[in-house]
Amino acid sequence: MTSGNVFNLLLGFALPLLLGNIFQQLYNTVDTWVVGNFVGKQSFSAVGTLSSVTNAIIGFFMGFSSGAGVVISRYYGSHEPENVEKAVHTYVALTAIFCVIVTTAGILSVPLMIRILNSPQEVAVHQKTYLTIYCAGVSGLLIYNAGAAILRAVGNSVHPFIFLVVTTVLNMGLDLLFVIGFRMGTAGVAFATILAQAISAALVVRLLFTTDSQVRVRISRIRVDREMLGQIISIGLPAALQLSITAFSNVFVQRYINYFGTDVMGGWTAYSKIDQLFFLPMQSLALAVTTFVSQNLGAGHVRRARKGSTTCLLMALSSTAFLVSIVMIFAPTFVDFFIDDNEEKVIYYGALFLRMNGPFFLAACVHQIYSGVIRAAGRSGLAMFHMLFSFVVFRQIYLFVMTRYILNTPQSVGISYPIGWVLCATLVFVTYLIVFPKEKGTLFTK
Repeated sequence: MTSGNVFNLLLGFALPLLLGNIFQQLYNTVDTWVVGNFVGKQSFSAVGTLSSVTNAIIGFFMGFSSGAGVVISRYYGSHEPENVEKAVHTYVALTAIFCVIVTTAGILSVPLMIRILNSPQEVAVHQKTYLTIYCAGVSGLLIYNAGAAILRAVGNSVHPFIFLVVTTVLNMGLDLLFVIGFRMGTAGVAFATILAQAISAALVVRLLFTTDSQVRVRISRIRVDREMLGQIISIGLPAALQLSITAFSNVFVQRYINYFGTDVMGGWTAYSKIDQLFFLPMQSLALAVTTFVSQNLGAGHVRRARKGSTTCLLMALSSTAFLVSIVMIFAPTFVDFFIDDNEEKVIYYGALFLRMNGPFFLAACVHQIYSGVIRAAGRSGLAMFHMLFSFVVFRQIYLFVMTRYILNTPQSVGISYPIGWVLCATLVFVTYLIVFPKEKGTLFTK
């Protein structure tokens, strides 16, 4: 990515990422669609509202993926294959450790998560079933994402996409088989998900052990290199804390939503599934610009890195505006896809949340893209601070004050998300203007 047309490179790298993210999102989307149409709205609300919990469980590890990706991209861009190899094998060893930790901690924390969510009893039963099974098989998801991060760091976003296509189709088939054929209910969609994720993990591991590229994994070389671990932690730990704490704070937002009952929970669940559609283009482009900026700063091409940042933002804004316009016009139709036609109140609240929050996704583009740029520039701590302040501290203060002293309605709770996006976008963009131009191409030089 250190030479050639900037737009074409970003588009070519981001498109497989986008398609891959769409298929990865389909894992949980298909789960919610199946239970919403073949099990009931209690199971639908349970599976959908658990996304904040599952994201909190794996978020800490996922932050390290971004750190490892930046380190590998840096050395790949500066043509240091020995350091690329050290970083890859250190990250593989770290992944194995995290698989044990995340699985154990996830299973043990299920009762606590259910209590925090404070869902109605008829929903909580389904939540416990799904979350327990999901945590037991979460290693497949961790291994796939670790392998995908390694491959993407050197510009290979195609193979992770192909693996996702295969396993997502498999997940769809297993969902229908377990729920409709075997009548396993909520447990069925959970088992389908972890089995499909295990297959994706096996595919990416096989590729890493057989590839001829610099990121080939060899069992004899899997060990933790202290220097590489330090670099991964310095970039990945702030991102890890950001993702896990932000995701965990969303559990408390869900608790505010749960106060209004099953219909509002169902509407929020449908909204949450659809709003992921808005995030997919900007998140894919954020991953692309992180790799692009990392490689170009590693090669000393600061001006090219800045050009890539601006280009990526424009791409994110235009694609998101297009999606938001369509979904806002046909909001009830999109919500109706997830739930039985007779659930009019659920459809009403889902459409309300979509139309209320839709325009603010443009602000989310700004904080997504420039957070990736700042992280690629080695300033991961700043990106973490902005998001934690906006999405955790400020949002929780807003919800506490609004619901207790001003106005406690589904609308006043739902609008807390876009308020946080606008604040974060402002902080991140100002930081980019101040910090990034001062980097003189010496960020990643010895």
